[in-house]
Amino acid sequence: MKVIIDQDKCVASGQCVTSAPDVFDQRDEDGIVVLLAEEPPADLAADVRQAAAVCPALAIQVEES
Repeated sequence: MKVIIDQDKCVASGQCVTSAPDVFDQRDEDGIVVLLAEEPPADLAADVRQAAAVCPALAIQVEES
């Protein structure tokens, strides 16, 4: 699994961080998403998929390997 984020689409809702805090964070100054793990471990796959599903801006893309 590979995770790609589009920071230009991000609306800083924080849903991704709530769903997968080991993979996503937010910049302090504006709340925009920051990717912590481009290729997260398999045990976090369900959390990453959930984060992508709940992102209101559709800023998270998950490529399955």
